[in-house]
Amino acid sequence: MKLSRRSFFKIVGAAGAGMAVKPEPADASGPGLQDTEYGCLVDTTLCVGCRKCEQACNQRYSLPKPIESFEEMTVLENERRMDETSYTVVNKYYPKNIGTLTWRQRPTFVKFQCMHCNDPSCVSACIVGALVKQPNGMVTYDAAKCIGCRYCMVACPFQVPAYEYDEPLTPQVRKCTFCFEYVADGGLPACAQVCPREAITFGKKTDLLDLARWKMKNNPDKYVDHIYGEHEVGGTSWIYLASEPFETIGFPKLGTKAPPRLTEAIQHGLFQFFAAPIGLYAALGATMWLTGFLKETRHGATLPAATPDQVGPDDAEPENAPKGETP
Repeated sequence: MKLSRRSFFKIVGAAGAGMAVKPEPADASGPGLQDTEYGCLVDTTLCVGCRKCEQACNQRYSLPKPIESFEEMTVLENERRMDETSYTVVNKYYPKNIGTLTWRQRPTFVKFQCMHCNDPSCVSACIVGALVKQPNGMVTYDAAKCIGCRYCMVACPFQVPAYEYDEPLTPQVRKCTFCFEYVADGGLPACAQVCPREAITFGKKTDLLDLARWKMKNNPDKYVDHIYGEHEVGGTSWIYLASEPFETIGFPKLGTKAPPRLTEAIQHGLFQFFAAPIGLYAALGATMWLTGFLKETRHGATLPAATPDQVGPDDAEPENAPKGETP
């Protein structure tokens, strides 16, 4: 069907009108905190870096034994990350600003693991549903569904999920499961159960936040005025108290909005009211019209004949050439 100039501008106008309609804003709050969600409060001022939590996690899930034993404390001198053989690690941070209080002269020990976000980016990124946020707030993994795309590793703001690159046949994404099966049966996470200093408190997230605020109120000189995980990326199930600024003890500085809220808002803005398809069709229509217009200009116009005085010597017919034929 031939597209006229008038029809083309009608299509473009309709596309512009569709894209100009302001879409309804996406829900920016994300899933709210439920009273049934559990978590852990980690008081880093109580942790002594004994690595008992690492050992308990290793034994519960039958993970490979580390090269250095769990009694070896020199490993704390180098910052470590979770990997496919370690769901949790403890790191040691020396104070950058000691201040006036003597207790700040001691190093800070911090336990890291999957944060089990309230609105997890890994779950949003997983295209096959291998990662699921459970009603109790824990993010679990189903290896039978996983296709190894590793989008979860890219999406995680804490860079937690690890991949079994050494398993060519049945590789899996590995991370802390929050001891989901044990908690469902009324048990405790292995790390919280074994901690000799009770630096890890397991319970309902709402109760843990109240406990953290109570500690800060009664010891204002002991803690920085910040509960890490209360608002970061929409909130996490693991929350922390510390005596030093969190960015100095290994925690990334993140915003309060969960990454899935941002990506979904962009998607809704692009595809609501078919704005993106209409824009695409308008661009294709413009290309078709412009191509046809140039084609008609090139081949459809009649050029004026040349006058005798415009014919050059090279254009004249040779004397011996037969009439009506070109050489």
